[in-house]
Amino acid sequence: MSNSNLQSLDSIAPLNSPKDEISKEYEEGKSLLERQEYSLAAVALHNALIGYEEKGDDAGVANASNQLGHVCLARQEFASALKHYERALNICEKAGDRMSIVAVMKKIVAAQRGLKQYDKAIDTCFALIDHYQDNRDPQGSVTTLEEIAEIYIGAGQREKAADTYRTIAAIHKNFRHDNIAAGYLQKAAELIAAE
Repeated sequence: MSNSNLQSLDSIAPLNSPKDEISKEYEEGKSLLERQEYSLAAVALHNALIGYEEKGDDAGVANASNQLGHVCLARQEFASALKHYERALNICEKAGDRMSIVAVMKKIVAAQRGLKQYDKAIDTCFALIDHYQDNRDPQGSVTTLEEIAEIYIGAGQREKAADTYRTIAAIHKNFRHDNIAAGYLQKAAELIAAE
């Protein structure tokens, strides 16, 4: 019997493969982020991102980019956060991962608001509403409309914010949520009265 087909002991990979090390780095980064240790989290997540890039693991790249976006957002580094989120979104869109697309788009809105890119934030919100309507999710639509109203208020566009509150009231009226609808109509009236 010939030993020519047997693998030498020296060539056998250790139990901790590079992918396992990348995953450990990623999980450590997430843990550090949760503990608000942002600098250390950024280093760990950046190392994981590089590892995922080297492996050609798009899902890993998207996850690490998303988490790096969270770190940057927490540090109010909005431009960097937006860059990381847009990279994650691009991968999620290519994969057709609708739930992740929605989650990342919400974070993109937060980064755009931080940059005072109000028009872009509004556009992103309307794209989110399209996703919610496709999924027949009126609550998601209403939540996003509330955010649109807040963006308009932040941008000093009180009339548009009031219109948005009236739209929310109409949606609640359709579901016979009369008390909730009345609350949004009151918010609209208060905005107009304050001008």
